[in-house]
Amino acid sequence: MAISPSIQYKNILIVKLSAIGDVIHALPVAHALKQEYPQARITWVVEKPAYDLLTNNPAIDEIILFDKPKFKSFAGLLKYSPEFADKLKMRQFDLALDLQGLFKSAAIVALSGAKQRVGYCNMRELSGWVSRPVCGAYSKGHVVERYLDVARFLGCEVKTATFTVNNTPGEEINGAAIAAQAGLPAGHPYVILAPGTNWPSKCWPVERFSQLAAALKGSGILSVITGAANDRSLALAIRNVCPEAIDLTGQTTLKELAFLMKGACCFIGGDTGPMHLAAAMQTPVIALFGPTDPARNGPYGDCHTVLTVQAECRNCWKRECPEGKRCLAAIEVEPVLAAVQNTLWRIK
Repeated sequence: MAISPSIQYKNILIVKLSAIGDVIHALPVAHALKQEYPQARITWVVEKPAYDLLTNNPAIDEIILFDKPKFKSFAGLLKYSPEFADKLKMRQFDLALDLQGLFKSAAIVALSGAKQRVGYCNMRELSGWVSRPVCGAYSKGHVVERYLDVARFLGCEVKTATFTVNNTPGEEINGAAIAAQAGLPAGHPYVILAPGTNWPSKCWPVERFSQLAAALKGSGILSVITGAANDRSLALAIRNVCPEAIDLTGQTTLKELAFLMKGACCFIGGDTGPMHLAAAMQTPVIALFGPTDPARNGPYGDCHTVLTVQAECRNCWKRECPEGKRCLAAIEVEPVLAAVQNTLWRIK
């Protein structure tokens, strides 16, 4: 049963700490809450890697950084927990949303002192004992809709999922300057390649990315390689085959990357944070899936293409294959190139 519409919240806490893709998935909840309760002050607790995604967002009034390394040891817990708890309690939250559903997020919600505590349906590590799990109409659907079920439970009318990632003028200037310095000509059509992932099982072979970049160059499309600094070896391998490919690995912030995604013809990569960022920016995505389920974690929206490994063990949710296989290697370059060409034809 949904919350009575007569309830008016004054201070709302959202706890969604990580990862980048997960924080992006939860953004529409903040928008929905601000639309329904415009007078409420919304505070979001997040870890450092995803912090930038929340800045300059009109639905979020305050961002509190959860500095995870400080709390990893028992001594750190004893030293920093009281101060962190005081920071939360002084805001007098009347509602807390646990959209992480883990022990650490449950602890933050408990420390907040919020009178009402709710979470989404897939809560783990006993977090469902601290917050009420909300399982709505989309409890088996895409994770964005699962989070939005919590907003619906709280009385929000959700017609569309709104992902707010706002760039400042400075971030746009910096993003354009970084791309230009790396060799991207202004106005030239480009795609974004993301060869790196945090799961080995999610990686499409770098040789395929290399072949794809070379084929796209033959069609007059440049490839911009993005990722963390530790993905530079992958970028180098791609550039060894296609020297015209542009390496931006480790050179942009998330918000600068978001700006560059807005100008891209499409994004190509696996189930990663940058893929979900591209979808949030309404950039067409060519998503390569194997170990994770695109029905739950695929690019959100209608303008995307998902290529899935046709194997019995797909959707295994394993970081590394126990049999030592690289299931995404079953996806050849040709269907990816065809998907890119179909996308380019649609957006002309």
